[in-house]
Amino acid sequence: MEDKIRREKGYTKANFLKGLFVENPLFVSILGTCPALATTKSLEAAIGMGLLFTIVLICSNVIISLLRKLIPEEIRTPSYIVVIATFVTIVKMLTNAFLPELYSTLGVFISLIVVNCIVLGRAEAYASKNNVFDSFIDALGMGVGYTLAIMLMAIFRELLGTGAFSFGTIFTFIPYFKLQIIPKGYEMSIFQNPAGAFIVFALILAVIAFVKNRKAELKFALEKEEKIRKQQEAAKLKAEQATSSGGNK
Repeated sequence: MEDKIRREKGYTKANFLKGLFVENPLFVSILGTCPALATTKSLEAAIGMGLLFTIVLICSNVIISLLRKLIPEEIRTPSYIVVIATFVTIVKMLTNAFLPELYSTLGVFISLIVVNCIVLGRAEAYASKNNVFDSFIDALGMGVGYTLAIMLMAIFRELLGTGAFSFGTIFTFIPYFKLQIIPKGYEMSIFQNPAGAFIVFALILAVIAFVKNRKAELKFALEKEEKIRKQQEAAKLKAEQATSSGGNK
């Protein structure tokens, strides 16, 4: 029983962490790129988009997992879309009521969460086949992973495009403050444009690919060295055995 609990704890941790690194929706699976490119002009907007996305993903995963045995195979995908659309509508109405600045900034991209490949993909690939708790952890990990990914893009775009980080313009319940890092006149406004979003996204993917390739090269080199070492040890042992046999004769 103790081993089973330990194994389950390990699975839960791995289930959560996969969305952050191994299966990151944006940087690994390359899903949800449209809102990532459009809503990352500022860090505040990216945080808001990530929170709304994560809420919809968690709620839809949990409900779909609960209903997975009741939904007929023939209408599975339309049913999932109805569930997702329901939560998107609720989130959209609440955002419009309590965070109008965020609603105005994100605009149509809140509604487009309905057709976001990540949400429907997790429903099809995971929530429809697993229990509620695991589906919740899966959605939480994927949501946090996507949020961190678009926040990383927003950090570069806002810093390079405006030279500063501003808070309180979208989340008006916190005091407004601006942190100027790059002196005025040295910012590059292209990073506030769509072209800048593509540049940042491409550079991040290039860095990730470089790191992966470097790790693969190091792993291959280590495996090759280990193989050569074992061959040398085997040859040395064989030579010692041959010498010992000759001496006995």
